Amino acid sequence: MGRINLTEMFLHFLALWFVAVGGPSTILPGIHRYLVEVQHLLTSAQFAELYTLAQVAPGPNVMYVTLIGWHLAGWKGAAATTIPLLVPATTVTLFVSHMHERHPSARIFQAVRRGLTPITIGLMFASATILMRAVNHNWRGYLITLLTAAIVLRRP
Repeated sequence: MGRINLTEMFLHFLALWFVAVGGPSTILPGIHRYLVEVQHLLTSAQFAELYTLAQVAPGPNVMYVTLIGWHLAGWKGAAATTIPLLVPATTVTLFVSHMHERHPSARIFQAVRRGLTPITIGLMFASATILMRAVNHNWRGYLITLLTAAIVLRRP
């Protein structure tokens, strides 16, 4: 495992959150790449385990970011991974709310919503692919993943 530079991790997560479109699951590939492939702070299996644990726990989906930080460096790690998500989310939310309130029927907002939808879907599929590769090691795992996806996507 690599050495943890909390300032670098903070800045990297801050940059990821500023380009996050569609929520915390969409930047999972970027977080995985940074922690597993670049910094070697976690294995792919550890990353998947922490993500899964955070998803089954009560609370917001973004909990995986805080849990990973906590696992890596305790309170300081939790702060270094959680604070970066709050700054961009708050800034963008306040700006968009203000602009939407001033210009509720502006075409730009409709265009942005229509344009961001396919990007969000693609990023979510990328996140699912990373997690699937981390936990599936044989055909049985892939079969269970496929069946789960089919059940979830089935329309009543």
